[in-house]
Parts: sequence; C-alpha cells; structure tokens
Amino acid sequence: MLTQEQQIFEQINKASNILITFKKTWNGDAVASALALFLFLKKMDKNVEVAAEKFSLDKLYSFLPGYTDIKHELVNLRKFIISLDITNTKVSQIKYKQEENKLNFIISPQDGFFTAADISSSASGFNYDLIIAVGTPDLESLGRIYDNDTEFFYQTPVINIDHKSTNEGFGQINFIELTAVATSEIVFSLFVGFGRDLIDEDIATCLLTGMIAETKSFKTNNITPQALLTASQLMSLGARREEIVNYLYRSKSINVLKLWGRILARLSSSLDNKLVWSTLSLADFLKTNSTDKDLTDVVDELIVSIPQAKVIAIIYENKVIGQESKSEPARETNLLLYTMKNIDSLELIKEFNPTGTKSLARAIINLPIVEAEKTIINALQDKLNKLPL
Repeated sequence: MLTQEQQIFEQINKASNILITFKKTWNGDAVASALALFLFLKKMDKNVEVAAEKFSLDKLYSFLPGYTDIKHELVNLRKFIISLDITNTKVSQIKYKQEENKLNFIISPQDGFFTAADISSSASGFNYDLIIAVGTPDLESLGRIYDNDTEFFYQTPVINIDHKSTNEGFGQINFIELTAVATSEIVFSLFVGFGRDLIDEDIATCLLTGMIAETKSFKTNNITPQALLTASQLMSLGARREEIVNYLYRSKSINVLKLWGRILARLSSSLDNKLVWSTLSLADFLKTNSTDKDLTDVVDELIVSIPQAKVIAIIYENKVIGQESKSEPARETNLLLYTMKNIDSLELIKEFNPTGTKSLARAIINLPIVEAEKTIINALQDKLNKLPL
C-alpha cells in the first residue's frame, strides 16, 4: 500500500496541468509553501500555476521567488466548443464576424450545404487536472477562487496539505501533520522524500520563510527539535535567512511603530490574560499616518509577547468613505479578532455578522467605540467562560 507521500507524487506525476492555491487571507506560511511547491514542480517539468485571491497585505511577501507568478483569478478555466459534422460536406472556408453581442461563424461548404442537425456544442474539461491546496482550513477560505468555480473543485482531485487541527480534510488526499510547526515544514519533508537534489536556494528560501513567518521567527511555544533541524537543513541548502528577516521584521516604518505604541498603551486583559484587547480611535490612525492594514503585524507581536492569550481583539474606528461632512468625518467601529487553540473566531462573534476565517475574523459594529468595546468584551467574556480554555 502506498504511503500518503507516495500517493501525492503519484498524482503529481499523472497530472498534466496543476493548480496550487491557498486561502484568501494570505499568511507567510501558506504563500511560501505554495511558491516552494510551484518552483519544485517547475523543476520536475510540470505545467503548474499558482493562484489566490488578491489580498491587501500581499506585498509583504513580494521578495519571495516566484511571487510575480501568482495569479488572482482563474481565467478560461474551461473552453466552449462548437462542433460541425463534416461527414457529408467538407469545408472550404471559415470566417467569423462580431455583430453587437453575437459572434457569427461563416462557414462555406465545398459542395452541398450544412443544416442545424450538423451543429453541436459542448464544454471542454477543466484546464487543470489536479489542485494542491496548502495552509487552507476549508474550501470556502479560498474566497473567490473557489466561489466563482465551485464545480471545478468538486470535479478535480484535490491534495490538501496543512498542519492545523482546524483543517476540514476536504481533499481526496489529506496530508495533515499536527506535529509540524508550519505547512512549509511538511512540504520540505515531501521534497526530501522525492528528491532532495531538486531543492535549490530559492525553494529553500521560500520554505524557511514559511517557518519563520508561522513561528514568529521561532518565538512561539510549539517549536520542536525537528523544526529546528529542518531550519538548519534549509540554511545549509542556501536559504537566505538574513533576507527573510529583513523583509518580514526589519522593515516597519516609524508610523507603524507609533501605532503599535498606542495599541500597547491601551492594552487590557481578563480571564488570566486569555482575553486581550485594545482600542484605537480614528485620531490614532490620522496622527500616526497609518491604516487598519497595519494591525495584523501587531497582533503577531501580541501572540509572541502574551503566550497565554487565546483571543486577541482590536476594536478601532475607521473612516466611512463617501459619507464625510465638512466638520467631522463619518466613522464606524470595527473589530479585528484573532483566536487560537481551536477557538472559532467566526462562531465567537457570530451575532456581529463577521467575515474572515476561523482564526481571524472582522466585523463592523454599529455602535460608538466606547459602547462597542463594552458590548464586544462582555460578549466575549460570557462565551469564553463557557469554553474549556
């Protein structure tokens, strides 16, 4: 009986055209794992593409080899075919002409004539015959890549690679290693099992980026000896650690650091630091010349700095575009919620109609920020008190 690793490469070897994809809320581990796979399969002479929904923070990973090859939509996923039976009448000339919303094909027979019975139409198979999803808990997390072509995902074999227990096992092959610290660590083990000699400096750099991003530069409390050994092997294969750290952690602007300072100054906690939160006014963003796109990184810092935290909430005001007045900008209250240890962020704040994933959710709260903070924190405390934290 074949192992899962052998099954994966058997599917890869059989496939003619492969799609690699990952969740719409990009993170370093998923992006890096996808690009490492992309580069590795290219070296295997496979026809492969990588696609993921456009994300506001994707430029953070633009230093990664292969980044510019990431597509943001699936174009021409299948072809429409018009067939003409030429058994009895051959073709001498074919032309086409567009008239308003119609495309007319003008076919001249050599002799005789064609009838409607000679014409048929069909849709071809999909352009890809294998999908590899990395670091993605469920198909819905792919966003528009999945929503726009759900039939494609149900009719095409899926290899699902992840290290999180929240993964729903949606693939025909589900390679989920809960002891791994990152999906990129799993991908490295796959590469080593198939052909270590194919791992070059660019592939090693992608994989080490995934591990560094997922472990906050090896500061999280789930680091294992195997993870450190993997990182050491990747550096021996040419992974550019200094470049990775510079791009991920040493490129923060002074404005972002000022915003972080305001978040830290208002940091509050309850339930023995299992719930941590802070608030930001619209003035905080204006005075620091920053935006809500800068908040994700500070959440990462809080995760590292407060290891006992299971839920982190940032409650902040945002400007409502198009509703400004001369005296005062229109504002709304937003919630950014990050959860850990198998706590479903969407379920935790479902009464606020959140969007996002099970680990990172966003919601708009139709209350002034002071009142919103009380409502949100009371709701979170009530629900968390009922969970085995």
